[in-house]
Amino acid sequence: MNFREELKKNVLIFDGGMGSLLQAEGLKAGELPETWNLRHPEVIRRIHEDYLRAGAEIIKTNTFGANGLKYAADGEFSLEAVVTAAMENARAAVKAAGHGMIALDLGPTGRLLAPMGDLEFEDCVKLYAEVVRIGKAHGADLILIETMSDLYELKAAVLAAKENSDLPVVATVIFDATGKLLTGGTPESAVAVLEGLRVDALGMNCGLGPKQMRPFIRRMIAASSTPVVINPNAGLPHTENGRTVYDIGPEEFAGEMAKILEDGVSLAGGCCGTTPEYIRRLHDLAAGRKAPEITKKHDTVVTSFAGAVRIGDDPVIIGERINPTGKKRFKQALREHDTEYILQQGIAQQDAGAQILDVNVGLPGMDEAAMMTDVIRELQGVTELPLQIDTSDRRAMEQAMRIYNGKPLINSVNGKKESMDAVFPLVARYGGVVVALALDEDGIPADADGRIRVARKIIAEAETYGIDRKDILIDALCLTVSSEERGALVTLETVRRVREELGCGTVLGVSNISFGLPQREIINAAFFTMAMQSGLSAGIINPNNDAMMRSYRAFRALTARDPHCGDYIAAYSNYEPPVPKGYVKAGSQEALRAAGSAGNPGDPGRGGAGAAGASSDENGQPDGLSLPGAMADLALAVEKGLKEQAGRAAELALETAQPLDVVNQCMIPALDLVGKKFEKGTLYLPQLLMSADAAKAAFEIIKSRMAGSGASREKKGKIIIATVRGDIHDIGKNIVKVLLENYSFDVIDLGRDVPPEKIVETALRENVRLVGLSALMTTTVPSMEETIRELREKAPGVKVWVGGAVMTADYAEEIGADAYCRDAMSSVEYAKKILG
Repeated sequence: MNFREELKKNVLIFDGGMGSLLQAEGLKAGELPETWNLRHPEVIRRIHEDYLRAGAEIIKTNTFGANGLKYAADGEFSLEAVVTAAMENARAAVKAAGHGMIALDLGPTGRLLAPMGDLEFEDCVKLYAEVVRIGKAHGADLILIETMSDLYELKAAVLAAKENSDLPVVATVIFDATGKLLTGGTPESAVAVLEGLRVDALGMNCGLGPKQMRPFIRRMIAASSTPVVINPNAGLPHTENGRTVYDIGPEEFAGEMAKILEDGVSLAGGCCGTTPEYIRRLHDLAAGRKAPEITKKHDTVVTSFAGAVRIGDDPVIIGERINPTGKKRFKQALREHDTEYILQQGIAQQDAGAQILDVNVGLPGMDEAAMMTDVIRELQGVTELPLQIDTSDRRAMEQAMRIYNGKPLINSVNGKKESMDAVFPLVARYGGVVVALALDEDGIPADADGRIRVARKIIAEAETYGIDRKDILIDALCLTVSSEERGALVTLETVRRVREELGCGTVLGVSNISFGLPQREIINAAFFTMAMQSGLSAGIINPNNDAMMRSYRAFRALTARDPHCGDYIAAYSNYEPPVPKGYVKAGSQEALRAAGSAGNPGDPGRGGAGAAGASSDENGQPDGLSLPGAMADLALAVEKGLKEQAGRAAELALETAQPLDVVNQCMIPALDLVGKKFEKGTLYLPQLLMSADAAKAAFEIIKSRMAGSGASREKKGKIIIATVRGDIHDIGKNIVKVLLENYSFDVIDLGRDVPPEKIVETALRENVRLVGLSALMTTTVPSMEETIRELREKAPGVKVWVGGAVMTADYAEEIGADAYCRDAMSSVEYAKKILG
């Protein structure tokens, strides 16, 4: 059978759970399920056969946790031996059943990728590539990448699959109950990234039952021009007689799946807790059901790791300040590799209202590719905004697109053949929305007809690479009116006609219109309004410029794009006119720190702490905090995740305040503020970790000062954290560790795959009162329960909290835990409650 052809014909049925069935067959707590491919091949083959005879058309190999981090390169249970045996077992089952396709199953590595974690992106690609090559060599029909909670790791796995095989790729993610990935992604951002990478099908699995999944899968269907797959659990987990069971049976499962089939999924199966009986009921529902018609969507979407920005009728602001053109201080920062200054520019623009950030780091004599990748990595740690990769260096463009966490905007391509030959293959490979300049070998056409002709040529060529016009923004090109008096009119006509005649979005570098004129912002703001009225989709502007933002907000309010004028009112209800250049308002934060600010005080794109926190509140302080100058700078640096600035601010704060006062009055409140934003969903995991790093840098300086004075920061108590036996996933545990340490808890991290006896022994030896346990997989929850049971018997005074993708509050209570903490901040709050 050919997967891609079958996908066009009928709804296809995946098999169900593997781990839960192996537990029923005797898989011990902490035992690696993949070793059964060699130890008990007859069991694996029988499970595969049972699913195929129940009506499954695709079986998943028993390789979910098989990777080079868990299995050695040689020996009895080497990666090669385990994956090869898995493929042999699947092939034997297909032969015995007389039908079926084999999906090579790839699960998460259990490690967080850099810069948030310690696994480099290319190393992650290599881990997946090893498994892909083995599976391909032994007869896999397709590759299933599943249970992914981080789009960055998912991107690494997809690239590994595509670069090491020609097999179809199906990718599914795991959302929490709020519809968010671990790193903050949404159904819409997941669809955009996966479609950009050109997977054959996409969807979700695990974590939730079909009823809980339905709202999120409907959002994916609504956003996707690609077939959608769903593999839910058999409801939510709980324990009965020491066994993990799920709360809906085959009949109820089928009832819920019937609704989802009507919603328009193309593939359906099961995950944890489902059995051949569940799949039999699902097969009976889907029997004879034709593949749903895939409706082509026309939304232009760019994403970061966390969210998606739609570029359409409502104009989008692309911040232009991360660009050396005409900026002496920025050029200096590039030459000195001063990424802290560049991050400040990004944060200031986000605070001012930018929705996308342009990133241009090209200077003569610089390794632009290296600088571009460094800046993009760092920026994606402090802002959740999507980025525009702005470069004419093709090596820099490819390296940046490869490591970008999301679906970027690419600036740019033009109508010259050499340009299209260089850029379009990269967009086809990595995904992205590309800015297309309306010029070609003949230069910039003088009239709108010529620019439309070039735009048509670019769109037609892009289609030969499979790039849809929804992923193209036409740059109608601004020529300065001081030398081309009809230049603005030609540009505006081109913008209007691109939208009306070509059905594409448009973008303009607005400030180009005013070169050579005095008081340029007057021309820029008026032209920006005219361009938006003509249908401009995105303007590349300085969002720190008050005149430009007034134009933007007023236009949206006047054209019913700002419901109830809410954004306008929020921006201007307490509006004060901009301070004239060279004037510093008495008593303001600017006055307190003017002497130390980088750049001209009147330049809204300057560096310094004021720029980083410009919109936290009207005084340049974090929301809800009232602090003197140096302490305010420190709190802002922690809030924004600026590590170097936090260190400098800590040194300044210590000149006028005692170390413990800096900690208690500034650092802890700032971390609490970050935690509250994380819990509200206005700040995401990468930013949370960057804030923790900034706080750590400041704490190091404070500790040094304390050591010199003989003072010390009181530890709040010892805590053990561990990933339980059999589980190598430590993403959540490591995040918890970072935050607990910043709150002055003494954390004993026992690592991954930790047996119960080691946790108990450590708790007794170190006189620990609180233990945190983590597990990602259903098969390792028994290890968690066993650990809790042994702690109760041998260390009865110890409190235990648990977390992980498979856990719920009810489930935690059933296995004997004292608390369930759904994320890192709730773990900190529980530790504060228990240990004070």
